[in-house]
Amino acid sequence: MLPTAPSASEIYDFGNYGDFGASASRSVKNPQAEPAAGMPVDELAQRIHRQTLDHLKLEEVTKLPEDKQRSEIRLVAERLLDIENPAFSAAQRAQFIQDLLDEIIGLGPLEKLLRDASLTDILVNGPNQVYVERAGRLEESSIHFRDEQHLLDIIQRIVGRVGRRVDQTSPIVDARLLDGSRVNAVIPPLALRGSTLSIRRFGMTPLKLKDLLHLKALAPEMALFLEGAVKARLNMIISGGTGSGKTTLLNALSAFIPNTERIISVEDAAELQLQQRHVVQLESRPPNIEGKGAVTLRDLVRNTLRMRPNRIIVGECRGPEAFDMLQAMNTGHEGSLTTLHANSPRDALSRLEMMLMMGGMDVPLAALREQIASAISLIIQVDRLPGGPRRVTSITEVTGREMDVITTQEIFHFRQLGIQSTGIAHGQFEVTGIRPILMSRFQAAGIELPANLFEERILMEA
Repeated sequence: MLPTAPSASEIYDFGNYGDFGASASRSVKNPQAEPAAGMPVDELAQRIHRQTLDHLKLEEVTKLPEDKQRSEIRLVAERLLDIENPAFSAAQRAQFIQDLLDEIIGLGPLEKLLRDASLTDILVNGPNQVYVERAGRLEESSIHFRDEQHLLDIIQRIVGRVGRRVDQTSPIVDARLLDGSRVNAVIPPLALRGSTLSIRRFGMTPLKLKDLLHLKALAPEMALFLEGAVKARLNMIISGGTGSGKTTLLNALSAFIPNTERIISVEDAAELQLQQRHVVQLESRPPNIEGKGAVTLRDLVRNTLRMRPNRIIVGECRGPEAFDMLQAMNTGHEGSLTTLHANSPRDALSRLEMMLMMGGMDVPLAALREQIASAISLIIQVDRLPGGPRRVTSITEVTGREMDVITTQEIFHFRQLGIQSTGIAHGQFEVTGIRPILMSRFQAAGIELPANLFEERILMEA
């Protein structure tokens, strides 16, 4: 027999409206509405909020599905508004209740921003300053929090949902929202002007390569080459700065991995949206309050080798896990992918060297460079240009090692020609005219590319 939902009497009690109890108050902003009695809207919002919490049996409500939770809370709030009888229009009343719902079971003022699909970043710099990014440009939002404690409560609600914690002993935390958006929070004493919150949003439906072509993030010839590279099981690094589109491109390229292969992804905060059926997602874990129980990216990468992967995808290499990632690439796990922060393909190689040395292995630098040169086939550089457009600015082949230098050759690149009157950079995609050495890998995999693909020319303007 299926369990029955709690009855209305089990969820709330409409007796004793005057007893506001000691429940914590929250602020719900709605400057358009003004009660007839002259009570400020903020004060009315806090009053209704306290009463709703007092008369709801939250331990019962939380057992319900989210839509049922909202309907039950809405019923209580409607009854309390009938008693207060403010001079609200129907639209103002609906907005008031929506804000109240956001405060009680959502993320407060952030819910309005999270419902806006056009926003890619939400940046909270203390309770009174919230910036958002839309179409590649930052703008200040009118949203704000009541005070520092209100903001801290929302941060605690976010991190608590994924089993993380943030306090003065651990004032920095990485987490994620239920929709997969990545969250970073820093609280005082490290954040001097109030708690900060950075939310990197990802669409519910990941962008495919055709979407990136539509956005002119790369030229069709480059897309054709990268599709072939994934199918030919080349090991690739996607390099770029913060917000340049590394994860988006990684998601798009992973779509070309055959469904017959077993993929294991390793991340600090799960944000990849792999579309294949046979995917195992692993996520690192920070230490608990006693400083124990941490599971690092390196632990996870090492463990993947015992899980019979066909391909390993590391969401972002940032430390000693790079050593184990390269070991895997060199020992039969070809076609693996990862991202890292760097400003150019050459910088990406230098960063990789540094991360390998962080692994604590007493290995000569020449041996490390040999490891890199034999493991990595392609470096794909992505950049965010002035004005916001994201472009694949270079596809570079790692050709080997001469003396102590890792050798590379650029196959495609984007040349920035200037900045338009709108402040947006523009340029053109070009083929350098160099035929990749790794074309033998394409042929061995049965992948045919157009004979003129690598002839030196301008591909398109963007």
